[in-house]
Amino acid sequence: MTLRVAVPNKGSLSADAIRLLTDAGYRAHRDHRELRSIDNENDILFFFQRPKDIATYVGSGSLDVGITGLDLLVNSGAPAKSILDLGFAKASFRFAAPPGGISTIAELDGCRVATSFPALVEKHLAETGIKVDLVQLDGAVENAIELGVADAVADVVETGESLQKAGLVTFGEPLMRSEAILVQSTARTLDDEQTEAVRSLVERLRGVLNSRIYAIMDYDCPKVALERACALTPGLESPTLSPMADENWVAVRSLVKRRESQRIMDELQKIGAKGILVTAIEGCRV
Repeated sequence: MTLRVAVPNKGSLSADAIRLLTDAGYRAHRDHRELRSIDNENDILFFFQRPKDIATYVGSGSLDVGITGLDLLVNSGAPAKSILDLGFAKASFRFAAPPGGISTIAELDGCRVATSFPALVEKHLAETGIKVDLVQLDGAVENAIELGVADAVADVVETGESLQKAGLVTFGEPLMRSEAILVQSTARTLDDEQTEAVRSLVERLRGVLNSRIYAIMDYDCPKVALERACALTPGLESPTLSPMADENWVAVRSLVKRRESQRIMDELQKIGAKGILVTAIEGCRV
């Protein structure tokens, strides 16, 4: 049975979601304004949906899995759960107001708060006992205070640039921290074939995400420094060691974290390693 996967059709989630699926070997390209595309080789049908609607479609069982944001899942109230964190579109959900105005969560009591995530805000405030008059808007809320419909706003903050341009500052702790996730219904049980298809999708996506974390490091190491070198590049289980023509040297290969690769190269060079190479990888199952 063809697996039905929801993909964001616009916004900050869309481009990165399509790139991730493409890097995982799927044909998820969208021609013009097509609402769906078929990947015959992998037996997957991609549906391009509004990010806010994806959790609802998946939760109802209309679609098998989908890519959306954690904040959108929580706000939807749909019977769905995250089965894989995807590592992009990271953001926090914050309250904001003009400088010199409301500056604490307690001061929101009795105020008007504009948001396009009413369910998320209601859930958070219910836990604190604070009551507000929610003003539901569809889309950007930054101008709600200037236009006189709210005293504060609650919105997703990625860089904070939009709020700053509107003359707002955030306050209080984040209501939640969000990122892109792969979701699956909690109200519907997939058959064995669908379950296997989802497992394969998850493993492929996880492999791409791992490849963005790790790189391969190769270097020549004098045997006298091998113990220190292996401590610097332990890999997942242990580094691979290969003999060289010069019996005083060993060739070493190991997985390292990309963000640490330059520091590790510095340290290896200090202990006498030579020919240090770092190679990007397209997939990595760990």
